[in-house]
Amino acid sequence: MPPGTHGPRRARIAFSDSAAKQLENITSEADIHALDRALVVISVDPDVGEPLPGDTTGPQLRQYADEVESVRVLYFVTALRTVVVVAYIEV
Repeated sequence: MPPGTHGPRRARIAFSDSAAKQLENITSEADIHALDRALVVISVDPDVGEPLPGDTTGPQLRQYADEVESVRVLYFVTALRTVVVVAYIEV
């Protein structure tokens, strides 16, 4: 990168009510680490996940699967590039 320039800004991460309730129940350090790793990847590149087929009237629901950590995150990206996590699923 040329001097004085910065890399891309990370996307802000937010959680739906249902995802926030899921997070409250995570007690394992390994699960917290797995989710944290996945969220970092998504925040750096919100388009990394695969689009899920279905309703196209709202924001496109996407899924990101991290095979190393055995975790899948369902999310969508708002017009302001905020990533809204809908669900966290252990694979």
